[in-house]
Amino acid sequence: MIPGVILAAGRSSRMGQSKALLPTRPGGPSFVRRLSAALLEGGVVDVLVVGRPDDGVLRTEVESLGTGVRLVINAHAEAGQLSSVIAGLNAADRPGVHGVLITPVDVPFILPGTVRALLTTFASRQAPVVRATHLGRHGHPVIFGRGVFDELRRADPALGAKAVVQAHARDLIDLEVDDPGVLHDIDGPDDYARVFNPPV
Repeated sequence: MIPGVILAAGRSSRMGQSKALLPTRPGGPSFVRRLSAALLEGGVVDVLVVGRPDDGVLRTEVESLGTGVRLVINAHAEAGQLSSVIAGLNAADRPGVHGVLITPVDVPFILPGTVRALLTTFASRQAPVVRATHLGRHGHPVIFGRGVFDELRRADPALGAKAVVQAHARDLIDLEVDDPGVLHDIDGPDDYARVFNPPV
């Protein structure tokens, strides 16, 4: 069993508005809605969206997504992204869970097939870390096996989950996928404009 964690507790200060609620096209689904659907269609059994206690708009959106998606509150969101990773991990961790798939909400174009490929590779290879790559570049999602859960909990907040990835550089699996969406990190208005209004 591999739950999925979507990190959506950031302040989106560079974007100026909640990235989780941005539309993926004019009138289209929000980032968090599209990403949740991709994870579920790809085979994730339980999607946990990590948000801030005061983000009522995100709560309303997540509650509208139906069965299989739930909100997890990170009371320590101001401590940085690792705090959200740990909040999601702790909410997901239960008997029968062999790993957790993690992705930030600002990578909304991941394909269900990519999620499925990551899950299949993790199940067959049992690596501590399996991460998506495209054209040799590291992207998201990343699956962390149960064996590194405590390493995530003890990681240096300044380095975050990257510290665990680096610690397992020799035995992790980089899974090359034909999915440029794993690299489309939409962090600010310029990124959003580049993706949605490409130059002609």
